[in-house]
Amino acid sequence: MATYQALTAVCQATIYLLQSSYEANMVSEFTSELEFAVYTPDNFLSPMDAGVSLFLYRVIPNNSHRTPPGRIAPNGQRYHPQLPLDLHFLLTAWGRSASLQQSIVGWMMRVLEDTPIMPVGLLNRVMPGVFNPSETVELTLGELSTDDLFHLWEILPQQRYQLSIPYTARNVRIESTELPGVGEPVQERIINYQQVENG
Repeated sequence: MATYQALTAVCQATIYLLQSSYEANMVSEFTSELEFAVYTPDNFLSPMDAGVSLFLYRVIPNNSHRTPPGRIAPNGQRYHPQLPLDLHFLLTAWGRSASLQQSIVGWMMRVLEDTPIMPVGLLNRVMPGVFNPSETVELTLGELSTDDLFHLWEILPQQRYQLSIPYTARNVRIESTELPGVGEPVQERIINYQQVENG
């Protein structure tokens, strides 16, 4: 039951996971110092020299689960149902050489495979209070055909393919802040009887 800022929090948490792992364990294992950032299309015009970028390119409803109910207010009223979403993004390896890009991809995929479920401590570390204490987000390899992947790069400003891996953050639940409308209490009941004539 996350707030509307969940999309930003998931993207930032993924980047934080990679960056913190790199800083803790991998500083001396790459030939260049790596950067980590969430990208918009404009960032592809002048990308980093070496590192990993995350580009969120699609957000769709998660239809694999029944729509979850909304939370219950202190007065007993239930908020509107939650909105379950799947976030599809590309993780792109940047580097001056093919070997550096390939090494980054292998390392990056291993780190994410080691943390397939993002805990609330990680999700709220970059944006506190977005997720409630019981929430997690599943992070899996995405499904994107080679044609779709190349087409995506064709519409980006750089228009030059870089080694990229699709990932999906599944079932990110956005909580509503709106209560359903409640009608006025019934004041009186009117019963109208009519005689039915047999024809």
